[in-house]
Amino acid sequence: MPLIVAPLCSRCGIPFAGVGDDHICGACIRDRPHFDAARAAFVYEGPCRDMIHAFKYHNKTHLRRPLGLLTAGGLSEFITSVSADLIMPVPLHRTRLRSRGFNQAILLGEIFSRRTRIPLVRDNLRRIRWTEPQVNLAAAERRTNVTGAFSIRESSTLEGRSVLLVDDVLTTGSTVDECAKVLKSAGASRVSVVTVARALSP
Repeated sequence: MPLIVAPLCSRCGIPFAGVGDDHICGACIRDRPHFDAARAAFVYEGPCRDMIHAFKYHNKTHLRRPLGLLTAGGLSEFITSVSADLIMPVPLHRTRLRSRGFNQAILLGEIFSRRTRIPLVRDNLRRIRWTEPQVNLAAAERRTNVTGAFSIRESSTLEGRSVLLVDDVLTTGSTVDECAKVLKSAGASRVSVVTVARALSP
């Protein structure tokens, strides 16, 4: 399972070829995301992709533990540095939740919460609109697809808080960016993103 290592974008976390210092990539300079920083432990390919697919699409929920522990361990320095007050999973729409039977981000968030002792808030961030699966869409379509898809149930619990947003895979970042936009609008002071894996091309 290929690890993501420096140098990388200090905002979105995409790795750069070669050697050098971390810096902000051109995409984040042109269109600054709403989240403050995002990191993934692994490249989304090979055995890592196979494990995530088995976990997410084939009901192998026992894989949440190795995936969660490896990610929490590999990103422990980053997680400590963002001083998160809350862990929040990216929500599924209720239709997809009924179909799948579980939200993989919640299962991973439970592992992270136990490992870091940061409280997990499962249901304050909600997906209020059905969206097409992002995997089938181009980058520009992904952004449009998730616009207005999320809301906050109770804003007062977010005022001035640092949030660690959790999901399984980051591809273009459109979903977590829209979540971060909603969290910031509700009063969150900082939104950092942790995922198990990062796709290096959409």
